[in-house]
Amino acid sequence: MADQRVQDKIAAVTGGGSGIGKASAIRLAQHGAKVYLLDRTPEEAEETVNEIESTGGSAEVIECDVSKPELVKQAFAQIAEKEGQVDIVYANAGINGTQAPIEKMEIEDWDRTIDINLRGTFATVKYAIPHMKENGGSIIITSSINGNRVFSNIGASAYSSSKAGQVAFMKMAALELARYGIRVNAVCPGAIETKINDNTYPSEELKQVQIPMEFPEGDQPLEKGPGKPEQVANLVLFLASDESFHVTGTEIFVDGAESLLRG
Repeated sequence: MADQRVQDKIAAVTGGGSGIGKASAIRLAQHGAKVYLLDRTPEEAEETVNEIESTGGSAEVIECDVSKPELVKQAFAQIAEKEGQVDIVYANAGINGTQAPIEKMEIEDWDRTIDINLRGTFATVKYAIPHMKENGGSIIITSSINGNRVFSNIGASAYSSSKAGQVAFMKMAALELARYGIRVNAVCPGAIETKINDNTYPSEELKQVQIPMEFPEGDQPLEKGPGKPEQVANLVLFLASDESFHVTGTEIFVDGAESLLRG
C-alpha cells in the first residue's frame, strides 16, 4: 500500500455492502482511509469490512437506512464523536425502484424511489456538513447516465428524476460549500455489474408503453459490455483525494461511452 492518496482520512460510504459502494470502500481503505459503512444491510457490510481488514485496512459498520433522516444524523454524530471529523462522504445508496408507466405508477412507489435516492442523498450531505466545515473535504454522489444523458429507459421516470435531481443538488451544494473547502461532485455510471437489479420492480403494464429500439451489438463501445464496480471506485478515489482539489460541481460519466450511443 505504497500509494496513500487518502491516508488518515475519515470516509463515510452509504450502501457499502455491495456493488459500487463496496468496491469504493475497499479502494479508499487500500489507500489509507478509515472507512465507515452506513448500510441498511449490516450483514453484507460486515463482509466488506472483513475484506478491508484482511488486507490491513480499517473499517466499521453503522446500520443506517438513508430514507430515515434521523438514522443518518445519528450515524454522522457517531463518526464525529469517535474521530473528531469527517473528510470524505460518498452518498452512494440507491435503488432502481418500480418501473411502470407514469399513469400506472403508484404514488407510494414514486415516493420510495425519491426518498431513498434523492432525499437520502440530501440527508447524507446535510448531516455530514457540520463535521466537515472546519477542515473541508470531498463529497461524492452516485448519480447515473439515466436522467442526465439517457432517457430511453421507459418506465424509469422516478429513477431518472431522482438521478437528475442529484446532479442539480450537487451543483447547488458545490457552490454553497466551496467557502468551507468542501468539494461536491457526482459520478454517473452506465451499466455496471452490481446487484441493483435486486431492487428493481418492473410492472406488468410496462410493455404497454415501451418503444421498440435496436442498438448496435455491444452497447458500451469501449468494452462491449457492462463496466465493473472497481472502475467507478477508481474515479471515486480520485475525487476523494487531493489530486482533484480544483474539481467541484461536476458530473463525470463513467460508462464506456454507452450514453453517447444511447442518448
